[in-house]
Amino acid sequence: QPQLVESGGGLVQAGGSLRLSCATGGRILSSDSTGWYRQISGKQRELVARITSGGRRDYPESVKGRFTIWRDHNENSINLQMNSLKPEDTAIYYCHMLRRGNDYWGQGTQVTVSS
Repeated sequence: QPQLVESGGGLVQAGGSLRLSCATGGRILSSDSTGWYRQISGKQRELVARITSGGRRDYPESVKGRFTIWRDHNENSINLQMNSLKPEDTAIYYCHMLRRGNDYWGQGTQVTVSS
């Protein structure tokens, strides 16, 4: 059973960069869908980036061109590079995996972007 643990959050100025990493506790399968979501207090959790089981990468318009997701199969991790950060990117970021119909979530990591 995957155990997702995020790291890499923190405080950064607008225009800066952060890299988030999610340790999965085991091998990432080609059939897994993996991604990052974020949640702003009082709002619904929203997709930030995803690699589907077919290998397609999905990004919402709000982060397209700024965020990049990839899997590291040597490290068994799911990574998110975030560039040109904006104050509106401030949120708790969660790692997610969908495996064989089951959802797995990490505990979340705080990202704060100051103006």
